[in-house]
Amino acid sequence: MDRPIGMFDSGFGGLTVARATIDLLPNEDLVYIGDTGRYPYGSKPLDDVREYAHELAWSLVRDYEAKAVVVACNTATAAGLDELRRELPVPVIDVVRPGARALVGTTTTGRVGVIGTVGTMSSGAYVRAVADTGVPVSLSSAACPGFVEFVERGQTTGDEVTVLAERLLAPLVGADIDALLLGCTHYPFLARTIGDVMGPDVTLVSSADETAFAVQRRLTEEGLLREASSRTGVHRFASSGDIDVFRELGSRLLGPELDATEPWPPTSR
Repeated sequence: MDRPIGMFDSGFGGLTVARATIDLLPNEDLVYIGDTGRYPYGSKPLDDVREYAHELAWSLVRDYEAKAVVVACNTATAAGLDELRRELPVPVIDVVRPGARALVGTTTTGRVGVIGTVGTMSSGAYVRAVADTGVPVSLSSAACPGFVEFVERGQTTGDEVTVLAERLLAPLVGADIDALLLGCTHYPFLARTIGDVMGPDVTLVSSADETAFAVQRRLTEEGLLREASSRTGVHRFASSGDIDVFRELGSRLLGPELDATEPWPPTSR
């Protein structure tokens, strides 16, 4: 089972999932594609996002021989997860359902919230995922256009981010929730600002760790998990945009594992 885990996102947000996966499964190989040449996904028609997701997922299987594909993008999950699961010859793991499970497991009052891109929120993916848990909670939600763009510029704190957060999160502050799911993999990079706006009584929930555990469970079930060893996994990162910019900002967000970036689509394709 020496093939890598494949993972894709519209840009840098999925690096939160990559970080959690690398930490949990340090001897697994991983290939990550950031589609920075076409980000952000959240404001694009879902049909377009579905096409991007199809292209990226199949590239991970065909060009990189991925043994599983992690859709580390909430918008892409909302747009095309079911289709990818029907088409791909490998397991497909999403971030929406693990996030929903983590959210309902965190609340003590039963009043919860979720924030995400316009595309994710309008799809109703989280409403369905939370309902599927069977836990009786009251769910409030809000779209947060502009958050992804701040992260993709490397601007995760400051007055501009705070002002936007105060405006977009006001309905959730008024809903008296006690747990808020960051329903976009970019949003954990804004956790300090979001937490300040929401206040100390609201627990922020990221789907990254829960998704990494889902990857581990699925690979174990399918007999695809690499046997434990002292070998450290090889991690490859590709970008459809400027690879130097991706390497510079990505290494700041992920850590030392992201020391090189290659172009996507691969030049040998």
